[in-house]
Amino acid sequence: MTEQNTRLGILMMVITTFIFAVQDGISRHLGGEYNVLMVVMIRYWFFAAFVIAVASRKAGGIRAAAATTQPFLQGFRAILLVAEICVMILGFTLLGLIETHVVFACYPLLIAALSGPILGEHVGWRRWAAIGVGFVGVIIILEPGFGVFQPEAVVPLMAALMFAVYGLLTRYVARKDSAATSFFWTGTVGSVAMTAVGIWFWEPMIASDWVWMGALCITGALGHYTLIKCYEVAEASAVQPFAYLQLVFASAVGITVFNETIRLNVALGAALVVAAGLFTLWRQRVRSKG
Repeated sequence: MTEQNTRLGILMMVITTFIFAVQDGISRHLGGEYNVLMVVMIRYWFFAAFVIAVASRKAGGIRAAAATTQPFLQGFRAILLVAEICVMILGFTLLGLIETHVVFACYPLLIAALSGPILGEHVGWRRWAAIGVGFVGVIIILEPGFGVFQPEAVVPLMAALMFAVYGLLTRYVARKDSAATSFFWTGTVGSVAMTAVGIWFWEPMIASDWVWMGALCITGALGHYTLIKCYEVAEASAVQPFAYLQLVFASAVGITVFNETIRLNVALGAALVVAAGLFTLWRQRVRSKG
């Protein structure tokens, strides 16, 4: 059993969120220049090669990593994640990094709300209250009733819902499968599914953007590696609150690189969403220890 090292786990989570924020900035650039499906397809080719390489180095090799009694669930969650990534990058190109990430930040609340019907977990009144506060924050961000409601704002909300269901399914399959098996299926099935769709949208890419594409692939693999290491050394409940730093880092990239601005309603709504999300994570930790 790996000795729990919470301080190292928190550091790894901070590094992970920074890497993913950089990856999101590169995704926004490439998604604005080329078809999103092609960009995600190339990224997943590298991701699949990475998970196969990781699996081949472990005991039992690829056969052990691929072994599962729930192939349809594993396949579905892999396809759901790759679809969520496409939707998220579309959000970056339509709304920018800041507003997409602020709306997407509600996904822990969706996980809490859906954990009852999907996993059969009990959600108490305190967490339901926090979920309600969080969605008030989302409404403040989206501004319905103030001028024209942006239909584009639904895009990151869809991505958050997809990612929440993916997260819950990952917890569900973990009852029978190891993290290594889920990781293997995520990369390989996602790559096959994305190739079947993305290959029809191939576009020639200029040399400088191939450099950015390479950086996107490397940050994707590196981010997943640091995330795996993070969960190896510390409990998920201890490090998960620090995942919200991705919102901070992505906002910094949006402001400095893409000249985005943070509107007052977005800042207020984000504060409510993050506060509610942190509370639900804290309540989940309290219940798991009780």
